[in-house]
Amino acid sequence: MRLIAQTKAETALLEPFQGLPLECIQVPKTVEAIERAGREIAGSGVAGFDTESKPTFNAGEKSSGPHVVQFALRDRAFIFQLHRAECRALVSDLLQSGRVLKVGFGLRNDRGQIRSSLGVTLRAILDLDHVFRKRGYRGQIGVRAAIGAVLKQSFRKSKRLTTSNWAASDLTPGQLLYAANDAFAALRVMEALGLNGQSADTLRE
Repeated sequence: MRLIAQTKAETALLEPFQGLPLECIQVPKTVEAIERAGREIAGSGVAGFDTESKPTFNAGEKSSGPHVVQFALRDRAFIFQLHRAECRALVSDLLQSGRVLKVGFGLRNDRGQIRSSLGVTLRAILDLDHVFRKRGYRGQIGVRAAIGAVLKQSFRKSKRLTTSNWAASDLTPGQLLYAANDAFAALRVMEALGLNGQSADTLRE
């Protein structure tokens, strides 16, 4: 049976998604903080994952992103700004590591940018779009529709933040909440589907 996800208007009527608060979001800037964050993510074995890029507005203009890469664990998230050389090195290691399952939506779209910008191949991913298709859903299921379908909650995304300057040296609190909870929501959906790092292993790409 083919399933159809709720519309944006329908999910807007649901209870709000309970995301991570600002105090649970870290932006590592020193070498020590970056290395510590890397150890926590690697030790978790599985993390919600997403990227953000400064938008392009001119026809034919190529994005120089990603500018931000975010990983979410069950109680906190890490936002890495790739203009920092130490962040680029650490993130490159995590992205190509087979020991950390990266869980997200539409991850095929991130692969090309990551290869172009960082020169590495994104490995060990669980693309939840693929999971929903296997379960009978039609079309591409993004984070908003997935949260509505499995958690019966409303996940709201601000277009203003989506198209904000993700290459800025200092991100706003709104940007941090947006980025962190994109990744955190993917982790929550994975858990709500009854998957974990081991049971999801057969669905890795």
